[in-house]
Amino acid sequence: MKLTLATFFATAALATGAFAESHASGDAEAGEKVFGKCKSCHMIQDADGTDIVKGGRTGPNLYGVVGRTAGSVDGFRYGDDIVAAGEAGLVWDEESFVSYVQDPKGFLAEYLDKGNARSKMSFRLRSGMEDVYAYLVSVGPAAE
Repeated sequence: MKLTLATFFATAALATGAFAESHASGDAEAGEKVFGKCKSCHMIQDADGTDIVKGGRTGPNLYGVVGRTAGSVDGFRYGDDIVAAGEAGLVWDEESFVSYVQDPKGFLAEYLDKGNARSKMSFRLRSGMEDVYAYLVSVGPAAE
């Protein structure tokens, strides 16, 4: 029984990235173009230190953001409210990612039920959010 459960969980863990990629509603190719707006603050650098997209360091590295707990990249100095959201269970999936990038402060205010919530991310992506999400899935760990 223990072996069966271990096999199930191992298979589920490996399949998560592929499942997310196949269920991203956006267009990864279009998202790569839209990501040009994001790279002034964000980079995508894999676990080995290889740059997928060279970018800024104002925001956290977005490699592996899909399925990651919000506010959890080691060594990055997040704002208190995004960390609180992660501690409250926020994990980046398509719905939360799209809502957050449209209105970071508003998203956190609603998620935390805290009218004065703050976000260090001041940029709002008005269109192409689903495409950026699909692009991040495509360059994430499962896509290697």
